[in-house]
Amino acid sequence: MAEEPVLVRHESLQAYIVSVLEALGMSAAGARLSAELMVRTDLRGVDSHGIGMLPRYVEWTRVGFIEPGADPVIDRDDMATALVDGRKGLGHPAAAMAMRLAVDKAAVYGIGIVAVRNSNHFGACANYSLMALERGMIGLATTNSPFVAMVPTFGRRPMMGTNPISVAAPAAGREPYVLDMATTTVAVGKLKIASRWRKLIPEGWGLDESARPTTDPDKVLASRLLSPLGGSRELGGHKGYGLGVLVDILSGVLSGAVYGDVLDRKGYRERKLSNTGHCLAAIDVRRFRPLEEFTADMDDMLGALQDMPTAEGHERVLTAGQPEAETERVRRRTGIPLAPALAAECNRLAASLGVKPLA
Repeated sequence: MAEEPVLVRHESLQAYIVSVLEALGMSAAGARLSAELMVRTDLRGVDSHGIGMLPRYVEWTRVGFIEPGADPVIDRDDMATALVDGRKGLGHPAAAMAMRLAVDKAAVYGIGIVAVRNSNHFGACANYSLMALERGMIGLATTNSPFVAMVPTFGRRPMMGTNPISVAAPAAGREPYVLDMATTTVAVGKLKIASRWRKLIPEGWGLDESARPTTDPDKVLASRLLSPLGGSRELGGHKGYGLGVLVDILSGVLSGAVYGDVLDRKGYRERKLSNTGHCLAAIDVRRFRPLEEFTADMDDMLGALQDMPTAEGHERVLTAGQPEAETERVRRRTGIPLAPALAAECNRLAASLGVKPLA
């Protein structure tokens, strides 16, 4: 029998996350910002990158990869570009600072690009591309990870993270276009969700320690062997692999952060230095055409896609960002469903940190 989810109001979830992050030593402002971004992720139904990441943040803090009290700083600032140093803090404040800076630069120069180094996991990429929409701009966000998972096409061991990409573009009456995708077939967080709910995963998501396909999420979590987006070479896996390398260039090589497997190859693990990198960019639509004309055409394009005839057995054609926006409206009313195993883990964290339990 399937377990019933634990429903938590988003306000309660945010207050709980703030209490945990502050107990770890994060500033009130940093904890509030990070909690807001994590809860928005859960509201949008991206359960792999919200509260589900909190136990890992606590773990990484306790072993020395994250210094929660560190505030990001601008290391370089030059016209349309900048470089932010995350100073080993949690990634949310550093990425938010960088995206705000990119948007401000785009308002002046038409485009703004800000790279981040010495950071950590920053949650869902879409949190940052979405920030550009508030100013009527197109937002782009990428991030890499020191903890490798993707096995390159024709390779036999992981060499880079899931390396996600997000792009957001405004519309007028339709939901904005918000793409947020890993360059692996699936994000590691989705494996954790399957594990918490004790569900099997589709074959093709990952491999076991013997590099054989498996439907057991725990075996893939243990091996950290994920295929690039597309899977095999015949199904276009080399394209996902190529996109993953692109993310490492923009997020890692450009900023001076990690790339590929350097965490172990260059001794970063022993120094507890994750040095995660991000790249945030904004494009001012008004430099090309009136925003009203752009958003009207976005509505026309998205509407043509969403309103087209569907394939047999399917009810709707969706565009990127539409399911998440619909999920957010529902969850703001009904609450955020948590796996009982995650709720119990959060309560154990609360007890260990001396804060109020979640539920």
